[in-house]
Amino acid sequence: MTEMEKKIIFIGGKGGVGKSTSAAAIAWKSSANGYKTLLISTDPAHNLGDIFDKKIGGDIRKVTEQLYALEIDPEKETENYIQGVKQNMKGMVQSTMVEEVNRQLDTAKASPGAGEAALFDKLITIILEEGNQFDQLIFDTAPTGHTIRLLSLPELMGVWIDGLLQKRQKTNENYSQLLNDGEPVEDPIYDVLKKRQERFIEVRKILLDLKQTGFIFVLNPERLPILETEKAIELLDKYHLQVRTLIVNKVLPDDVDGNFFKKRKEHEQKYIEKITSLFTDQQLIYIPMFSHDIMNKHQLVRVSKYF
Repeated sequence: MTEMEKKIIFIGGKGGVGKSTSAAAIAWKSSANGYKTLLISTDPAHNLGDIFDKKIGGDIRKVTEQLYALEIDPEKETENYIQGVKQNMKGMVQSTMVEEVNRQLDTAKASPGAGEAALFDKLITIILEEGNQFDQLIFDTAPTGHTIRLLSLPELMGVWIDGLLQKRQKTNENYSQLLNDGEPVEDPIYDVLKKRQERFIEVRKILLDLKQTGFIFVLNPERLPILETEKAIELLDKYHLQVRTLIVNKVLPDDVDGNFFKKRKEHEQKYIEKITSLFTDQQLIYIPMFSHDIMNKHQLVRVSKYF
């Protein structure tokens, strides 16, 4: 099974290399082959609406008969995430503390990592709940560093929540022995944490399943994208997430005219050779540089033929 045939595909890479176009082209081909496909943008600088010349937004929208798209709004998802935490906290704290808890949560919206946590929560919901309604989920991610943090969160947050559960369980055991005659105590906070842990475990299992999930990086035949891709593959490998396919985008055609482009082609060829020698464990898909931007469905079809 190739990466393109898997149920879930994450498209990553350095900013400006053509991730959104590649993700859209892959999704277009999948839908053209009869698969009900959901294309999701997690990049705050969304491009899907521009590519399809249609407003997408934060709700799933039908693009063609078999293709659907969604642009996740980080601010909206952060607000939803905080509201969800507030709902969970109702009945768990004294009424006199509710106002203070809500104030602290509202402050947390602006804290570092709040947006990523909310985005991760949305990603989990899409994979575990929306996934059953589609044959394929394709994620157009933000630039490399953001993608790595997002994909590493299942493991990092899993470890963090394990620690919280252990501390909570120890507190409950002590409370039972001292104040409840040894009888177990009801702890709604523990129950909420336990449910989140189960979701983390489930989504991590899916991300690590090579039969279900594929990771594709897009790069251009240039020095910085090559270096960034190499580092990204090494970092993701530490979390047991394997990048099996690379899309080498915007490759100059062989029949370029003019002295400038011929010299540029010679220069580019050195980077093509470096890519070939460096990424021996990955399938390499080469996409030529077109004379125009990919701005409509007809042009997207041309790109999709390379996948």
